[in-house]
Parts: sequence; structure tokens; C-alpha cells
Amino acid sequence: MESKIAVIIIHGLGRQKQDFATSFVQLLSKTYSKVSGNPSTHLSIEPVHWADIFEEREVQLYQTLVSAKKLHYKQLRRFVIHYLADAVAYQPVEYPAQNYEAVHGIISRALHRLSENTGYKVPLCVIAHSLGGVIASNYFYDLQMTSRKESMIINPQSALERGETLTHFFTLGTTLPLWSMRYRNFNQPVIVPSPHLGTHYTNLTGGWTNFYDKNDILGYPLRNIDPMYELAVKEDIEVRVGDWKTSWNPFCHSGYFLNKGIAEKIATSLALTVDSLDRK
Repeated sequence: MESKIAVIIIHGLGRQKQDFATSFVQLLSKTYSKVSGNPSTHLSIEPVHWADIFEEREVQLYQTLVSAKKLHYKQLRRFVIHYLADAVAYQPVEYPAQNYEAVHGIISRALHRLSENTGYKVPLCVIAHSLGGVIASNYFYDLQMTSRKESMIINPQSALERGETLTHFFTLGTTLPLWSMRYRNFNQPVIVPSPHLGTHYTNLTGGWTNFYDKNDILGYPLRNIDPMYELAVKEDIEVRVGDWKTSWNPFCHSGYFLNKGIAEKIATSLALTVDSLDRK
């Protein structure tokens, strides 16, 4: 039976299309086959598109405040609304049916589909860009540490949906350090691999790897936020992302999913995991 790894890809800030991950999925699949010599069917990939939760209200906000009032710098204001409003809207608040839960519900459904398609306890890899890294960190932290997990899991029989098979976590241009300002002590990172992974696989290794570009004003290293993050994050890897128009300026933030070096690093980690599964 062919070994499988479940992979979710979570986008970040800004206006995102349903097909946001298409090019990256193709790049990762091709790179995985190249570095491993195995078919890309080993990877069962689910993109997580959550932007639609905020899109309608962000458009309404732009039309009501910018278009109707004929404010200047329309395109820049559109950019700010779609970037800044995503981060503000995702904040948890004290009433039912909040955006925080709605975004996490999309991840829950993606994990459920993966669980149904690949099996209840296949290893899980999470790849998250920008604010997506904050979302993923919160999601798996809630599974590991809080009572919210009871409402997050669609099939309680699935170790994958319970987060117990989380093996790899890759953050790309993450804004997570900015969120540390919400807390007096930011010293409880999500644990990667999951503390329960050894219950299901005795020979798997994984970890949390973070990629950042020095020109990216929204992406940061993680290990020096707090001593606990130094322990939790295996590597902060500096990369150069973007093309000739963006690689030298802050607009490189959107270039992580097109970077071949990042795809190769992730693919190599996944190939090692499949080798470990085949040797068990």
C-alpha cells in the first residue's frame, strides 16, 4: 500500500483567489518526485481558502468609505483594507459565530476531507503563509491546549483531525511575532511534532521550520521571540523570494509560494518522512 502524507496549505493576508495554491501544488509535487524518486501521489494536498469569509464586508467597507466619500489613494486604500482588515477581523471576540471560529471551521473541514481520503492517522504537514501561519498556530494550539477542540473536530475517531499526527509545520513570511504584542508573556508555542505523534509512529521526526526574507516587512524570524520559541522552532531560514520587480523590496511578501528553494526544503522533509513510513 502506498504511503501517504496529508498536506494542508493555508494562504495569508490580502485578496486571495480559490486557486491561490495551484502553482505551488504543482511546484511542490514536481519537486517531491524529483528529490524522492517517488510519485507525487504520496502527497494528498488540500489548499485552505479562508479569504471569502471577509471578502464581502471588506468590499462593502471600501465602497462605503473610499468610493462613496471619494477618498484619495484608492488603490493603496484597497490594499490596506484587504491586508489590515484580515488581521483585525480574525481576532477572537466574546460572542458566538465569530470570524475566528469560522476560519478554523474551514481548516477542520479540510482535515476531515484528508482524513476520509487518506486514512485517520496519516502524518500531517502544514504549510502556511503570512497570517496563515498565525491561523495554523492558533488552530493546532487550540487542539493541543484548550477546550475549543471539542467543537473543532468533525470525526473524533480520526487522529489526523485531532492534530495528533502533526509532523511538519512550515511557516512562510509569518506575521506571528507581531501577534506576540497581544500577550504579556508569549511563551506557549504550538508543539511540533504533536506530543501524540509517537503513539501512532515510533520512528517519525519532524518539526517547525520558518522561512523569512529580510526585505519582507511582514515576515520575521521566530526563534528569538522567546526562549520557548527557540525550543519550539527547529530553524529560521533566511531566503530571497520574489522576482526582479519585488525581490529587493517589501512586495516580496507574496513570493514565497513561487520559491524553488523553499519547495525543495519542504519536499526533502516529506521524502524523509515517507522513507521512515516505508521502513516501519
